[in-house]
Amino acid sequence: MGQPHIEIKPLSGALGAEIHGLDLAADLDNSSMATVREAFVDHGVVFFMDQDLTPAQHLDFARRFGPIDINKFFETVEGYPEVAQVRKEAGDTTNIGGGWHTDHSYDEVPALGSMLYAKELPARGGDTMFASMYAAYDALSPGMKDMLDGLQAVHSGARAFGPDAQSNKGRDAKFNLSEIALAEVEHPVVCTHPDSGRKHLYVNGGFTMRFANMTEAESAPLLQYLLQHAAKPEFTCRFQWRPGAMAFWDNSCTQHFALNDYHGQRRLMHRVTIQGRRPHA
Repeated sequence: MGQPHIEIKPLSGALGAEIHGLDLAADLDNSSMATVREAFVDHGVVFFMDQDLTPAQHLDFARRFGPIDINKFFETVEGYPEVAQVRKEAGDTTNIGGGWHTDHSYDEVPALGSMLYAKELPARGGDTMFASMYAAYDALSPGMKDMLDGLQAVHSGARAFGPDAQSNKGRDAKFNLSEIALAEVEHPVVCTHPDSGRKHLYVNGGFTMRFANMTEAESAPLLQYLLQHAAKPEFTCRFQWRPGAMAFWDNSCTQHFALNDYHGQRRLMHRVTIQGRRPHA
């Protein structure tokens, strides 16, 4: 059997690439997997086109990168507790992921990456934005980099998944709200990626609460600056979903934002998340 012809098409100057020519339902050989891993490290987020995957095949491919991280707060696919449903019904007004964030930064050991597979898409809308935290860090001044060096930030899932999240936000997306979400962890504000060796920012609007040993009010000016800086257009790419597409992003060096511009239509995605490593400065 011949080697597949793999085509990698970058989406923007900052991050993101489409990968064509692979059937993820097949047992990919080591050479193909090495190409995927290299593209993942180089581009931060990769998109596989024209796939037809069962939940079991989705999981089999994800396990090539590591053990599965089971999300504590999302509803899951029946019979597959490792596969989370990212779902917005036609009558919902809010969506899941509708703000810049990094998955699982509230965990002591955050996830390596997430694989999101399109199951049902609206006729239009529902794109996802991605931002490079490499580019965001590189664009900071030397003085700002020096100030952030050694600084720690506190992360928590309380805003999104805590017991008060439903009432506070009027949220109609489906979550398993829990006291577990109130736990707090600390991670470096600037991390060094273990695979690329590059430095990147590691704060996000979804789960970063404040800087360590500071109040939220004291942290707000600098934290808000970093969050706005990280979302500058020149650091981003935008992916338009198509049937059979799957995105695989690096949770450490990217952020993402699911656009909520398809009211009255249903969107269903399956997400599998892969266990990662503790961030290091």
